[in-house]
Amino acid sequence: MLFKELNLIEPILKALETEGYTQPTPIQEQSIPTILKGKDLLGCAQTGTGKTAAFAIPMLQLLHEKHINTKATKNIKALILTPTRELAIQIEESFKAYGRNLNLRHLVIFGGVSQHNQVESLRRGVDILVATPGRLLDLMNQGFISLNTIELFVLDEADRMLDMGFIHDVKRVVAKLPAKRQTLFFSATMPDEIQKLANTILSNPTKVEVTPISSTAETIVQSVYFVDKPDKKKLLIHLLDDKKIETALVFTRTKHGADRIVKDLGFAGIKAAAIHGNKSQNARQRALTEFKDRKIRVLVATDIAARGIDIDQLSHVVNYELPNIPESYVHRIGRTGRAGANGIAISFCDAEENEYLLDIQKLIKITLPVVDDHPYPLSWENMMAKNQIKRKPQAQSKGGGGGAKRSDGNMSGKPRNASNNRRFGGNRNKAKA
Repeated sequence: MLFKELNLIEPILKALETEGYTQPTPIQEQSIPTILKGKDLLGCAQTGTGKTAAFAIPMLQLLHEKHINTKATKNIKALILTPTRELAIQIEESFKAYGRNLNLRHLVIFGGVSQHNQVESLRRGVDILVATPGRLLDLMNQGFISLNTIELFVLDEADRMLDMGFIHDVKRVVAKLPAKRQTLFFSATMPDEIQKLANTILSNPTKVEVTPISSTAETIVQSVYFVDKPDKKKLLIHLLDDKKIETALVFTRTKHGADRIVKDLGFAGIKAAAIHGNKSQNARQRALTEFKDRKIRVLVATDIAARGIDIDQLSHVVNYELPNIPESYVHRIGRTGRAGANGIAISFCDAEENEYLLDIQKLIKITLPVVDDHPYPLSWENMMAKNQIKRKPQAQSKGGGGGAKRSDGNMSGKPRNASNNRRFGGNRNKAKA
């Protein structure tokens, strides 16, 4: 199917052509017709499936068609509520791109920066508002924002709202919305509390479910390196010696860990920057912009800071530390291999992280191929000392594994650490160069 088969208006089709888009993703193909009919929608889709365009494109068309002959007002007609500043900025950029040929005004607001420019833009008039919960409620309490005229409401990343403790703020916002509205609800997972929230704010919704959270894109080549914790920085620098790795998004579990990796890479002459909650908004946005512009080669991030990052042609994701929540692994590696492109996801696993690896493999139903021909293999002594050796049945691979490049480019020769790694959660089938 092509976008031109979805009954989209010519100005939007031209904008999509400018962006280089011709075929919708599955969630776009299913969501756009439903939204154009004015129905509520419950979308369950993981990151990287194209859900921003799935709601932004039809919203732009609905607002344009309804108000094309209406005198401009300062009333906000559409609200998109999202958990993080980075995601809010990227959603507003999508509205700008897809609506470039339409006369609709949009604005993004978030905390951590002065409200002055945001308030001035609100006074001039805004049709589409993208907001994080805290700043939205703050400006509502100050009387700068009224939600009485909202026609379209989007709650994006609802499960992340819950994880970040924003669910009560969301409920306060929803309480101020008009009863008569169209609501679009998106979440990667549907825990009980999120399902209950969806039931209270949606009216007879159409459910669209694309690519369950337990799956990873087939375009992503995944692999695991077993390595002692002190050697992880050496292994990362060793891998980055390969200039074929043009960009790498590196994940850590902690803010302190992200900053430490940036320093280690800097000492090795590799340009890197970190984004996490302790960084100012300006610093985070500058780091993201420099990464997108290829001024820095490596971006180091924590899970919350990286949620919603959309970077074209990101070649590699590196799990420097495995996440203790298996679903986070899917979100992390979903930063690469987007929109049908190929990507590579590399994970480092030390002795203490083997249980995390087993949980991840159980969730995604893939046994990750082991790359054991590298200079810093996990020591037998460490495995024994940590008492992490467990013989568990390996999950049957369903694809997504194999084909990972061995670090030294050697396609022959025996694995250096076969006996050690067999006792861990990886696939003993060799990962390719």
